[in-house]
Amino acid sequence: MANRFENNSILPKLRSNIMYIVLCTVLITLFLYGINMFSESTLSYQEDSLVLALQKDIAQCYAIEGFYPPDLDYLKDHYGLVYDSDIFYIDYTAFGSNMYPDVTILNKSKKTATTIR
Repeated sequence: MANRFENNSILPKLRSNIMYIVLCTVLITLFLYGINMFSESTLSYQEDSLVLALQKDIAQCYAIEGFYPPDLDYLKDHYGLVYDSDIFYIDYTAFGSNMYPDVTILNKSKKTATTIR
């Protein structure tokens, strides 16, 4: 007779499970958003570091050797320039040994370009 007054409804359990799923989904979404923002800031930092490294290496080559580097491979071989070619493409155009080269860095993932002058 005591069982007659107990609530055997599945509605409270279903409501609890739905809230659990919604909470987990929100937490996972926030976590993935945070990772994406961190990745974008790291990529921006890499691009800034590459710009500074290129400027430094070009100026150092001119100061030491008396001419601007003829190509990008010269900077890699003689000045230790290292960058991720899967992320960045560098367009290096030398006009002469006494003229500053035209250097453009293309970010493949963001599809943006940075020109060094």
